[in-house]
This record gives sequence, C-alpha cells and structure tokens, in this order.
Amino acid sequence: MDTALVEQVRSFNRSMTERVGALNDHFLGRNHPLSEARLLWEIGADGASVRELRRRLGLDSGYISRLLRALEGQGLIEVKASPQDGRVRQVQLTRAGLRERAELDRRADAFACSVLEPLSESQRLKLTAAMAEVERLLIASLVTISVADPTSANARWCIEQYFAELNERFSGGFDPTRGIQAYDYELVPPSGLLLLAELREEPVGCGALKLHSNAPAEIKRMWVAPHARGLGLGLRLLEELERHAATVGVTVLHLETNHTLGEAISLYRSHGYQEVSPFNDEPYAQHWFEKRL
Repeated sequence: MDTALVEQVRSFNRSMTERVGALNDHFLGRNHPLSEARLLWEIGADGASVRELRRRLGLDSGYISRLLRALEGQGLIEVKASPQDGRVRQVQLTRAGLRERAELDRRADAFACSVLEPLSESQRLKLTAAMAEVERLLIASLVTISVADPTSANARWCIEQYFAELNERFSGGFDPTRGIQAYDYELVPPSGLLLLAELREEPVGCGALKLHSNAPAEIKRMWVAPHARGLGLGLRLLEELERHAATVGVTVLHLETNHTLGEAISLYRSHGYQEVSPFNDEPYAQHWFEKRL
C-alpha cells in the first residue's frame, strides 16, 4: 500500500476526531463520551435490540454491554427481555433518555452549523459534497466479500432477491426453472463457489463461479442490493471471481445477460469482456460475453 495514501488517511482521522470532539469525555458539552452519545442516538425513540445495536455499530458484545450498563446507571435506558423472544434483550430510552437524546440532537445541529457558518456558500457546498463522497467511500470500505455456503440464510436471501428483481425487470417475468441452473452443489469447491458481500453483517450482494474441467468457467448470480449500488461492489465481486478463477487455472470466462440489465452490460464491457456469439441456449439471454484471463 502506498505510504502517502496511508498517511493521508491517518491525517484525516486525526483532524476529524479533533474537530468533532471525539477525544473529549464531554461530547457536545454533555456528560457522555462520543460512544455513549452515539448509542443513545442509535437506540432512538422506538428502541432496538442489543444484537441490532452491536451489528449497526460494529462493537463486540463486551464493549456494548459496558456502554449499556453505564447508560442504565444514569437512568437513561432500560434493558429488558423481548416479549416475543426471551433470549433477545431489548433496549428502550427512559423519559430522561428521550430528553437527553433530544438535547444531543439540538447540540449536534448547532455544532454542524458552527462548522458551516465560517465558510462561504461555495465552500459549504464543496465541504458537504466532499463529506458525502467520503461517507460513500467509507461505507464501501466496510463491505466484506467472502466465499459463502450457498445454503446459508444470507446467501439464499441474496439469490431470492436476485430472482425477484429479474422477475420485475424482464418484460415477460422470470422463471428460474426455465434458465440454465446453478445448483447449490455446483457452487461449492471444487465445482465452483459463491461470493457474498456483506455490510455490517447484512448481505448486500453476491456472485457465483461454475467451474468446468474442459470448458470455460461461468460467472453466474451477479447481483447487488439497490441500496448498496454506487459503492463499486459489482466490480469488486467481478474481480474477486476472476481472481478465484485464475488461482485454479481458468483461462477463459463466460457469462450471459439480458438486454434490460444495461448497468451490468456496461460493467462487463468496461472490464474487458468481449461480446461473442451465443455459446448456450439460455432463454433469458440476449448478450453473451467472454474474457481471457
């Protein structure tokens, strides 16, 4: 990794933590460090489960338990077993907690105004646009991509969403039993694999590889959740599938797609896939692509 890039990230982190007051035990002038204030905000007026809070904030169980005990000791929250499932702990703000959260919101708005006020209008627009871009890229950096069991709950959810989107976008609908299949047993080594993209432990995309001993490998099941598009996940999934293919000696990749999936077609073309004559009888395909690794 380029050391200059690493140093820029570290410099940004130092400036940001100083400017937002993350180093102060009295965040926004209240009697909480940033971690406690953020947790109050995440709990919200409707409450949340401990499991959900841990997932959203990326905290380990021990640390979030300490934060919750501190807020409970201040009379700001209550932690109880869920009426629906006694194994799930549910967190609710008390009346004092609701008042404290409202005050933190008011002060956070005032702080944001204090950042923007010294700047000219053009500088404000530049800063907020840059913040939006940085936020988008930071979220992208939180996404993990790994080989997954195609029978797992997250993998099945992605495939179901993928089928549902095709059914919605294709003019005549989509019936997965009509097309060329990619069965679970074909998506585990050595027959193939399934990649799963996850953001804060939630599935946001997938891509699959089918391997053949005497024929080109096939890329299948390429899908990114609508709310995660624009993060570059399609390209990351494609490059990771290519990397896995190359490690097992694949020299040619094939894929086919429907003409309605314009964004996918653009991705494949921009990443070196050449349109070729049909190499199978997939009923939903109008474009067939090949890439030599």
